[in-house]
Amino acid sequence: MAVKPVYKVIFLNQSQVYEVFCSAIYQSEMYGFIEIEEFVFGERSGLLIDPAEEKLKTEFAGVKRSYIPMHSIVRIDEVEKEGPAKITEVKGGSDKIAQFPYSGFMPGPQSGE
Repeated sequence: MAVKPVYKVIFLNQSQVYEVFCSAIYQSEMYGFIEIEEFVFGERSGLLIDPAEEKLKTEFAGVKRSYIPMHSIVRIDEVEKEGPAKITEVKGGSDKIAQFPYSGFMPGPQSGE
């Protein structure tokens, strides 16, 4: 039986950097978005509970699929196993993390056709 891949997706969300793990990721039919599905969160073991991971677990509870704008994606890695999900505040403004340039081009019918 083939092992299902696990992806670590790091993206910007309202001056925070989210790091989540999922089993399915692909380009959306909605122009300019990446779809992530099947979120993977670490198992609770012992008495240590990470508040950031619990916040993400609660935020994505009941979410079947999430659409992330391409220009918000910082990095996508295929990893051997999931790790702790994280939320990190962007310190020192947005000069430390640059978003991918976005041209604003939207395909569609041309005017006058």
